[in-house]
Amino acid sequence: MFAVYLSGEIHTDWRQQIMRGAQALDLPITLTSAVTDHETSDAAGDVLGKESQPFWRDHKSSKVNAIRTKTLLEKCDVAVIRFGDQYKQWNAAFDAGYCAALGKPYITLHAEDIIHPLKEVDGSAMAWAQTPEQVVEVLKYVTSQH
Repeated sequence: MFAVYLSGEIHTDWRQQIMRGAQALDLPITLTSAVTDHETSDAAGDVLGKESQPFWRDHKSSKVNAIRTKTLLEKCDVAVIRFGDQYKQWNAAFDAGYCAALGKPYITLHAEDIIHPLKEVDGSAMAWAQTPEQVVEVLKYVTSQH
C-alpha cells in the first residue's frame, strides 16, 4: 500500500476526484489529508484556551494542526500538493518545502497560469499535474507492477 498525503487548497473537490479515481482503479493506496473544514482548522487551538489576539489564536491552531500534518507527511510515500486559483496556499508551499527537505517525493497540482510563482516548488517536485485525473494516472503508474 502506498500512503498518499493530499495537501493544499480546500475550496474545491480535487481530493474527492482523486479518491474516486483511485477507488475506480482499485489502486493500492491510502489517502490522508489535513483537516479540510476551514472553521475546524482555524479553531484547532481553542481547546488550549481562548485568545483575544488573532495572532496567538492562529499560532496555537497552526501548532495543533501541525501535529497531524507533520506526522502524516513524514509517514507518506508521496504527497500531492494542490495550489488553487482562489487563495494563496502558503501552507501548501510550506508542505512542499518540508517534503523537499525530507527527500519525500511530491506531485504539484495547479493550473498553468501559476507556473512562474511556483517555479521553485515545481523544481523540486517529481511531477506537475494540471488535473486530478493526471494525478490518478501517475499514482496508477507508480503503484503498478509492470
